[in-house]
Amino acid sequence: MIFETFPFKRNIMMNLKKYFVLLFLSLFFVTISNQPAGSAESVSSSKFQSILKSGKLRVGVALFTPWVFEDKNEDLVGFEIDVAEKLANDMGLKPQFSPYDWDKLIPALLDDKIDIIVAGMAITPQRALKINFSQPYATAGINIATNISLTKDIDGLEELNQEKMKIGVVSETVTEGLAQRIFNKASLVKYKTSKEVENDLVAGKIHVYMESKPIPQFIALAHPDKVDVPLSRPLLITKAGFAIQKGDADFLNFINSWIIARESDTWLSSTHNYWFKSLKWRNKFLK
Repeated sequence: MIFETFPFKRNIMMNLKKYFVLLFLSLFFVTISNQPAGSAESVSSSKFQSILKSGKLRVGVALFTPWVFEDKNEDLVGFEIDVAEKLANDMGLKPQFSPYDWDKLIPALLDDKIDIIVAGMAITPQRALKINFSQPYATAGINIATNISLTKDIDGLEELNQEKMKIGVVSETVTEGLAQRIFNKASLVKYKTSKEVENDLVAGKIHVYMESKPIPQFIALAHPDKVDVPLSRPLLITKAGFAIQKGDADFLNFINSWIIARESDTWLSSTHNYWFKSLKWRNKFLK
């Protein structure tokens, strides 16, 4: 009997040892995971909570009509202003807007001068190396506006890809990279703001302005005798997301939840349609 029961007792002892080892490891990892200091979750939570406690949401924007522009009273209006105000209100915060040149938006976010970029910023892998994007909340198509006088003898897109052609773009945008690929033989002229490119196109200083819709269409409507939009379809479709600092998982989770909710109740689509598929706002806001 002794020899028969010994293996049984030995197995019990081995199982007990395994149990206590597993119990110790479980308690160890639970303790580590609950440590408040130094964890990514606690850092994220504290950053998000600090925004909520501040009472304001610092929003970085860029002037691109109708995303953001100054109205007759020099107040900021546009699609992104409506979106940021709605987002801030749903957070119980007051929006604080800071306009930047496009190439200064991401540096301002990284320097903690703003909490979020709401500027129709296209989601790209290169940008995502520096910042965190939300899921898309809007889409845009890239098209071109041409100076009628300078391009009257042009019969196709490929004829614009000549050394003598000047293609205007806003620097550090997706359109800049696209223009470099499509018009690799032409002269690329970079600007800081959309308005500067528009002015030079109308003045005949550049042949083409490549930009997200509906900017080319609006320029053509404002200057029908000088500017044309020769392409019926966009050259590229982009998806825009909100941009925040890396490591802010709680804030990102809230933003994504907000986008889902505002898409479900059609607030985002109806607001987008007002600014991009109608002209009701032009007489009300434009100078």
